[in-house]
Amino acid sequence: MSDVEVRPVTADLWPELERFFGPRGAYANCWCAFFRVRSKEFEAGCRDKGAGNKLLMRRLTLDNQVPGLLAFRDQTPIGWVSVAPRDQFARVLNSRLLKPPEPPDPTTDDAVWSVVCFWAPKQHRGQGVADVLLEAAVDYAYAHGANVIEGYPVDTSKNWPGIDAIYHGTVGLFERAGFVAVRHPNERRAVMRHARKPKTRTTRNQRSPKSSVVLAAVSPSPSPPGC
Repeated sequence: MSDVEVRPVTADLWPELERFFGPRGAYANCWCAFFRVRSKEFEAGCRDKGAGNKLLMRRLTLDNQVPGLLAFRDQTPIGWVSVAPRDQFARVLNSRLLKPPEPPDPTTDDAVWSVVCFWAPKQHRGQGVADVLLEAAVDYAYAHGANVIEGYPVDTSKNWPGIDAIYHGTVGLFERAGFVAVRHPNERRAVMRHARKPKTRTTRNQRSPKSSVVLAAVSPSPSPPGC
């Protein structure tokens, strides 16, 4: 299997993300803006083929922010993960299920990062792309100031909710990356956390099946069908 390279989506890489998400903005005109805004703003952004949501993501890159990471195989995008400081995700902070049990501290909350969404076209699912993306997201977050990384995956151990319901990732996916459940807001969802020192960075020539260094080529391991 060919190696996979993970790159942060900067302004220069925006055309690749735009082509990868395609005319539907990945899914239903979302453009992965769902977690970044409240419901009314998101619904408005979905109109006109997702023009508002697309513009939101484009502006992030123009403001020198990185909304997420893209995985490439043979220079072709095959998967996406949204990772950023938790305070950028308004829906997480205001969600009845996912919001922090204590009010966020504005002096330290930017050190808590969140991994909120994965997406891959059908032809690239079930090949371990999600594992590669999550591992890279962890390294990227630590390299950019995170002390703790959160995820909000779906627990599929009792029943399979369907492919469209696991864009958050699954508990098994996050467990493989070293995350630990800190609470279960309901029987289907978990809040999981990863807290460790970042790995020693390697160069692109030091390839390893378990390497998660952003911009390093990595070989995927099996992942759930969602990504």
